Amino acid sequence: METIAPLWLWATFVAIVLVSLFVDFVVLKKQGAHEIGAREALNWSIVWIALSLVFNALFWWAVRDTTGSTQVANEKSLEFLTGYLIEKSLAVDNIFVFLMIFTYFAVPPAFQKRVLMIGIVGAIVLRTVMILVGGWLLANFHWVLYVFGAFLILTGLKMWWAAGKESDLEGNPALRLLRKVMPVSSGFDGEKFFTMENGRRIATPLFMVICLVALTDVIFAVDSIPAIFAITSDPFIVLTSNVFAILGLRAMYFLLAAVAGKFHLLNYGLAVILVFIGTKMCLVDVFKIPAVVSLVAVVAILAVTMILSVRTAGGGHSPKSSS
Repeated sequence: METIAPLWLWATFVAIVLVSLFVDFVVLKKQGAHEIGAREALNWSIVWIALSLVFNALFWWAVRDTTGSTQVANEKSLEFLTGYLIEKSLAVDNIFVFLMIFTYFAVPPAFQKRVLMIGIVGAIVLRTVMILVGGWLLANFHWVLYVFGAFLILTGLKMWWAAGKESDLEGNPALRLLRKVMPVSSGFDGEKFFTMENGRRIATPLFMVICLVALTDVIFAVDSIPAIFAITSDPFIVLTSNVFAILGLRAMYFLLAAVAGKFHLLNYGLAVILVFIGTKMCLVDVFKIPAVVSLVAVVAILAVTMILSVRTAGGGHSPKSSS
């Protein structure tokens, strides 16, 4: 796997992620268990987006300094921005599933942020492995591109078909499996994942929620990672755009949870985006769609979907899954 990013930029990226997680966990510990309001979520969302844009500017400078080409720097920074936007967009559907899980288990809002923080750390580790494996496959087996492309198209069609339909968490195979392999207490024990009941140590519903959140994220990563590989074959861009989008997932969840009903048509837009990206991947050897065109297309689809959602918000909405 080849990357245009210099070694010092890899080190900078790792340092930024570690510092960001440290700061987030320190703030989390100092605040204790409390409900995050829309205003706090909005402020944190702005911070994470700003950090991502600053890193993209640093990436642009590093590429121009390494290659001596402003054109290449522009192209690569656009690929990062498009990948970041795609991951952010697909994370919205992921968030609706998280909302459904929290609602089903009646997780108190004050406990949700810890679950999401641990889920974010797990997502970064798992997605790093998946991206490195995916990059290796694409570098050594070109035909995998067509497999990824076809998968995205089918996923997009499935998402379109499932949009607007209620999901039944009770019938989720992962939930049924977890209930078979571990005893679970009838109630929460603060933010603890395990508790003592009748003299034995058993899991709390919060641990069940953590497991489902982790499994859900892996499922959605199977969609989002190939979508970003359709934009660029550089593993650095795929990894960094993915991770920076994940870092803001907790704040994004609490922000969207408050206004979920206003974007009830968003799944249709996400379905169109997946079909578009999958088609782009399948046509890579026939016609390469420029990164700027992909970026404009993704932004336009999201904008149209959100505008239509707001105008027809009276129809109502409930969280759902499409995977």
